[in-house]
Amino acid sequence: MPRFSVIVPAHQVQAYLHECLESVLTQSFTDLELIAVDDRSPDACGAIIDEFAARDPRVRAVHLPENQGLGPARNAGTALATGDYLIYLDGDDTLAPDALWSIAERLEATGRPDVLVYGFARADWTGEAVRDPLRAPLAEDGPAPFRLADRPELLRVLMVAWNKAYRRDFVHREGLAFPPGYYEDTPWTYPVLLAAETIATLDRVCVHYRQRRHGSILGTASRRHFDVFAQYDRVFAFLDGRPGLARWRPVLFRRMVDHFTTVFTRPGRLPRGCRAEFLRTARTYYRRYRTPGARLAPRPRLRHALVRLGLHRTFRALVRAMAVRRRAAGAAARALRVLRAGLLQAHYRVQLCLPVRADRAVFAAYWGRGHGCHPGALEAAFRAFAPQVRTAWIARPEHRHTVPAATRRLTPDTAAYWTALARSRYLVNNVNFDRRLVKRRGQVFVQTQHGTPLKHMGLDLQERPAAARGMDFAQLLRNVDKWDYVVTGNRHTTLTWERVYPGRYTTLEYGGPRNDVFQRATAAEVAALRESLGIPEDTVALLYAPTHRDHRRTQRPAVDPYRLARRLGPRFVVLARAHYGQDGPLTGPLPAVRGGRVLDVSGHPCVEDLCLASDALLTDYSSIMFDYAGLDRPIVLLTDDQEAYEAARGTYFDVRASPPGAVARTEDELVDILTGDHWRGSRSAQLRAAFRERFCPYDDGRAAERVVRHVVLGQTDEAAGLPPVVPLGERHPVPSRAAAVRARSLLATVPQPAGPQAVTESR
Repeated sequence: MPRFSVIVPAHQVQAYLHECLESVLTQSFTDLELIAVDDRSPDACGAIIDEFAARDPRVRAVHLPENQGLGPARNAGTALATGDYLIYLDGDDTLAPDALWSIAERLEATGRPDVLVYGFARADWTGEAVRDPLRAPLAEDGPAPFRLADRPELLRVLMVAWNKAYRRDFVHREGLAFPPGYYEDTPWTYPVLLAAETIATLDRVCVHYRQRRHGSILGTASRRHFDVFAQYDRVFAFLDGRPGLARWRPVLFRRMVDHFTTVFTRPGRLPRGCRAEFLRTARTYYRRYRTPGARLAPRPRLRHALVRLGLHRTFRALVRAMAVRRRAAGAAARALRVLRAGLLQAHYRVQLCLPVRADRAVFAAYWGRGHGCHPGALEAAFRAFAPQVRTAWIARPEHRHTVPAATRRLTPDTAAYWTALARSRYLVNNVNFDRRLVKRRGQVFVQTQHGTPLKHMGLDLQERPAAARGMDFAQLLRNVDKWDYVVTGNRHTTLTWERVYPGRYTTLEYGGPRNDVFQRATAAEVAALRESLGIPEDTVALLYAPTHRDHRRTQRPAVDPYRLARRLGPRFVVLARAHYGQDGPLTGPLPAVRGGRVLDVSGHPCVEDLCLASDALLTDYSSIMFDYAGLDRPIVLLTDDQEAYEAARGTYFDVRASPPGAVARTEDELVDILTGDHWRGSRSAQLRAAFRERFCPYDDGRAAERVVRHVVLGQTDEAAGLPPVVPLGERHPVPSRAAAVRARSLLATVPQPAGPQAVTESR
């Protein structure tokens, strides 16, 4: 008996069915049967199903004698299923990689509940997958399994059959089946959730829900959308047969009316001549199933009133009036933005006429993100070594909490922001400030950039259109002309920046300020960081930080963190960190946070803390490798697409030829490296030592101090007070937790001398 029966009904989806079936059969979890039901499709769906059945014994082909619709086709597959759990997947959708393994793990972890609800992503015709924003009800914290009464917000999750796994004996015991007609998911999903004694959730994208441009049921105008009424008859008949569920009637009544208004107002569903009839029918159902106790907010209350009265023309007029109101409000908002921008620029011009304040410094990083990177380290150094200078940090509202209390917080594009840019003597950034910035006489712009370059940058992107993405190179050079100092960490970076960012600035080859913390951190601080992140004791924390791919529209990681964690075993925990240029976690990109052996740390404000908390780094072509090398901890590279990456972006040297550690070209090689001792063996240590010597010559913990003393205090050499560089051999960065535990275990195995020991006293 297989663990899963995956049931795929197919009708007129020949263009997508192959991908759908492959997504099931290529799952890393193989204990499954695939029941593909040809719903008498007039295209090649039946032939495609037969082809898959001929080549894989796990596939069972079912051909219905006549077209019956999605619900009966699912029932036909259910009747033949033998798996412990049923999973329904539409023929034009796909399972995410390793979805079944994650589902199986969660089912076991929650005691094999009746129903498991999991996440999905909408994939449109561009191929971009966007996770459903309503993910809060899928949170895995709290007791599990549970009943619907313990988490009623689950009813807000999309009411479909394909985002859940169902225990087969539960389905048979309750006599659950899909009805014919459109909206067949409605009288299936509500009874399932109401009848289930045990429910669990999985906060991970397991299904990619394809939203086709044409051909989908919900996008086809038809009288069959009237089927929604009969489906709610079935829902309330289910409630009538179970008096113990009467408390849910107000909730389902409200959901029913909301569903009716959605069908009525959504363009392309109802034929033009049917709208009035639909609303009259909705009025009948409103009166039939009206239940006291359904509390409504003002706007839904208005919609419900119009449904109750069946006022077709009034409803349509109200919809049009609201659309006009939205357009008018949008136009007014745009006009206000233009006016506000004009007033702010006028304010800025006035501030430019006032004197520059020698005791002011303004900092920013990554276009308004939080306090961090090289500017963050320099801001702290300003407060420590030049306390006479008052510092301010520019951060968008969602990042203001990262700014230290001693630092003034500035919001971009406000009067205070423009005042600071106009009158502060010191301007520090790792990118560029607003292009409207006027660099004044007496101002000092310190450009830190944000890492040692492996990939091509600046003017070198002129021959890389995929990476340049319409970059204005003339504007780039105008920005460079505003720089007074550029901070670099090594000779490679110095030579590269001076060529790709040609200007009159002075290079300060003093080390990477953000890496100073690696030399100053203590073992106690590392332990506290690990505890705050939820890293279990005595595990190896692997920081996985892939870079951005210019040659890909969707930023899927080369290796799925869940699959990697599973293959590595319980000794490892994967900290998954998306590139800063990505919005959101690595899910498709990376899966969302789900406790246990995979922790999504994409939203953590400080990557240096993540480096300190980890025991090893897994990356590809990201500049984080140059910073992490200063910690003298193991680094492993996965370079499965190096040729494509170099073709699209270009690199300054072959990282495989001079790597900072072990190099894997496939996931299998990566697992072999990590499950053995290659990742922290002597060869890896030799490679890392050579890499550190080349790229970390000045990362001794005092880089930020040297920059501040040079720029603010005028100490340009050691004779004037500039701190000397500590040689590599004399640096002792805090060891990782795993290294410390391993060292203790090795010490414990050293044989101790037997017998009494002579004790001598020296005088």
